[in-house]
Amino acid sequence: MHNSSAGPASKTKVGSSHSQPSETSFKRKRGVFQKDLQHMMYGFGDDPNPLPETVTLLEDIVVEYVTELVHKAQDIASKRGKLLTEDFLFLIRKDFPKLHRCTELLSMNEELKQARKAFEVDEEKLATVD
Repeated sequence: MHNSSAGPASKTKVGSSHSQPSETSFKRKRGVFQKDLQHMMYGFGDDPNPLPETVTLLEDIVVEYVTELVHKAQDIASKRGKLLTEDFLFLIRKDFPKLHRCTELLSMNEELKQARKAFEVDEEKLATVD
């Protein structure tokens, strides 16, 4: 949380900060994830209708975490010139539950791609038979 605690003066300074341009040029639309976060909070044992302030705070924390993770992955990928999934996996490599869940989701995504591809092939065969 290095950028948020520095205050507004840090955004006006001229420097070579990698994330500075995106912070000043990109205005985040608040509330985009609030419904999803409310459902997740409820799934983890919170009230079905949590306080709006709590959801807003949680949204800010999540967006800040994801933004920092993307910036770190981008820094790693800058040597290669291309951002890859492996850059994110590298960053979370020591957080075993997170790493396991990510690899599980990536595996499921690959299975879904293969199933869709097989389904498209079957549809093409049916179309040519008629």
